[in-house]
Amino acid sequence: MQPTRWIKSVGAAALALLALAGCDEQRIRELEEGVSTEAQVRERFGEPDRIWPEDGGARTLEYNRQPAGRRNYMITIGPDGRMRALQQVLAPHHFDRIQPGMHEDQVRRLLGRPGKRATYDLKQQTEWDWFWSDGTREMIFTVVFDDAGRVIRSGGNERLHEGP
Repeated sequence: MQPTRWIKSVGAAALALLALAGCDEQRIRELEEGVSTEAQVRERFGEPDRIWPEDGGARTLEYNRQPAGRRNYMITIGPDGRMRALQQVLAPHHFDRIQPGMHEDQVRRLLGRPGKRATYDLKQQTEWDWFWSDGTREMIFTVVFDDAGRVIRSGGNERLHEGP
């Protein structure tokens, strides 16, 4: 790729990221926990990537912004149809919850769909990557699964959690 085209494509990607983040912030400001309805959430965020059942009839709507965005949202709707919680889940306190032995579905439930998946047949491992930002740096959080879909290890940058 020619340098000029590369610079333009990187610039376009950066603008898209800023626009996506700005749109999400506006959408979030328009919603209020305990007041906004599921219909209002869907009006602003669209159809969820996945719906997770919760205890007592609540449901969590998964909204992914990967790979272009640096956020994934989990929005919990109570049995009364009102928004109970809205969480941006790509953050260190959520990453710390990933433990060796967890299944892929448990990880997906915590972090949403990853931005990238890679399978290594010879190692019998699969890696999932989430792209996120700590506010100043672009970061990657990776979870490595064995061939049974269980977490072997996870980490990002200098953060690494190893199993036994």
